[in-house]
Amino acid sequence: MTVVREARLAAGLTQAEVAVRAGIARSNLAAIEAGSRVASEQMIQRILAATGYHTASELLAARREEIIATIEEHGGSNPRVFGSVARKEDGPASDIDLLVTVQPGRFWAFTALPRVLSELLGRRVDVLADGNLSPRFQHVYGEAVAL
Repeated sequence: MTVVREARLAAGLTQAEVAVRAGIARSNLAAIEAGSRVASEQMIQRILAATGYHTASELLAARREEIIATIEEHGGSNPRVFGSVARKEDGPASDIDLLVTVQPGRFWAFTALPRVLSELLGRRVDVLADGNLSPRFQHVYGEAVAL
């Protein structure tokens, strides 16, 4: 299971350290990481919690003010979340999808926003500019919710 391994490595922890924190055998953790053992969603969440991992929803809630300030610094306003986070379906590997209104004359500053937010949150962040969405992305308007 790559998400478990990625979370452990990102936290700089060994399998033994995570196993102790999660209350499981190191051999079981190794088998889950290798994909030779199937873990329940509850077990995956327990292991991820032991690494300090947070869901996309938790990251947004915990760092909301910092995210809004960063968006404003880069020429954006009115941030809204769409996709799996907005539908409350975000899982261990979910990215963060944002719809943001770009302030007039600030588009070049805005183009750096996905990279800056991804670095800030340690998770992939996709940002769409409001107002010029192609027909392919029109559904976003119906599911976007305020940050």
